[in-house]
Amino acid sequence: MKEENLCPCGSGKTYAVCCEPYHKQHNAPTAEALMRSRYSAFVFGLVDYLFATTHPNHRAKNLKADIASTCKGLAWTGLDVRDVWQGGEKDKVGKVTFHASFVQEGKNGVHVEHSRFKRFGKAWMYVDGEVKG
Repeated sequence: MKEENLCPCGSGKTYAVCCEPYHKQHNAPTAEALMRSRYSAFVFGLVDYLFATTHPNHRAKNLKADIASTCKGLAWTGLDVRDVWQGGEKDKVGKVTFHASFVQEGKNGVHVEHSRFKRFGKAWMYVDGEVKG
């Protein structure tokens, strides 16, 4: 498998069978799958997907602009999922802790977040995240 075909979320699968189906309107089955798909969306600059997968009750006024700014300002270089709490196919809430590596203005950094997810209808949605460090 060519490295350029691998999904940026770090699953070891190709993008075509990993996050791409979620980006094309298929609901992620778990909170972790949604978090991974959102990471890949940040890598590819998929602002509309990131907005659509944010819980409607938690969409800030300037959310789309903020997402676009983040996508343009950071080059995401790796994802490490550290912990998953609930967020399964039969759960209503879930939490995922992850470290996402990035480069900004030539400097390496790590975004550490404890994210909360909640079902909205049948779809998992990002609620918010506690950023560490």
